[in-house]
Amino acid sequence: MESLAMFLKSRRDRVTPGAIGLRTYGTVRRVPGLRREELAQLAGVSPGYYARLEQGLAEAASEQVLDALARVLRLDEIERTHLHNLARQPARSGLAEPAEETPHPRVLALLASLDEATPAVVLGRRGDVLAWNRTGHALVAEHVPFDAPQRPGDRPSMPRMFFLDPLTRELYGNWDELARAHVAYLRLTAGRFPTDARLAGLIGELTMRCDAFATLWAAGEVADCTVGAMRLRHPTVGAAHVSYQVWLQPDSPDHRLEIYTPDDAPSADTLRLLTHQARATTTR
Repeated sequence: MESLAMFLKSRRDRVTPGAIGLRTYGTVRRVPGLRREELAQLAGVSPGYYARLEQGLAEAASEQVLDALARVLRLDEIERTHLHNLARQPARSGLAEPAEETPHPRVLALLASLDEATPAVVLGRRGDVLAWNRTGHALVAEHVPFDAPQRPGDRPSMPRMFFLDPLTRELYGNWDELARAHVAYLRLTAGRFPTDARLAGLIGELTMRCDAFATLWAAGEVADCTVGAMRLRHPTVGAAHVSYQVWLQPDSPDHRLEIYTPDDAPSADTLRLLTHQARATTTR
């Protein structure tokens, strides 16, 4: 997955001396970003201590030290959260098989209240589909059995479909943009759940089987993707410009209710047609 040492090194490489007002007097530099001793000095820690942090040899850093490093590295709020998550990981944490995920009854009640007028999907921590309404299913994965989320062993994995399934890849006109969001969120999740064996297996599988995923994972982006746009080329109802937004669930904070709304009048017509088809399927 990722360690505190790896994250610090990747972010140090991105900060140039000029960006933080550090004069180099034209000297030739052998590193793309800040040197270790420069970052340590700016953060107010000893160079030896920071070097041990980057080597994974130091004891857990305090919140004050982490915040000082985040300030110098110019991390945004999500990156800062990820930094703290990584620092809280046990020094020698092994992987463990997680418990089976079950959507909370209140989440399912909210999903049911949307009827079929609003496409919606309930996602688990690793992006597994825990539930969806018929319109949500028809919008993002109509080639997958509707009842698959009811069988834990057969639950569709949105990341797997997104990176490994040709039909899913063809669905998204802005696949490259959404791919970056998928990977950035998986990295954030990996920092929150460092011992999740299934999550580690998913990341390893995608890295081995998809060059695009491997390249994006190596780039080290981290983000909490709660809103965005999807440019769909739907095989049944045609093109649609759709926005997604994520509702986090207080009763099950690892789960996300993702809903989809049209961005323009033609897309609203397209979603209404999809809703009509979904309701017709329900009444058969």
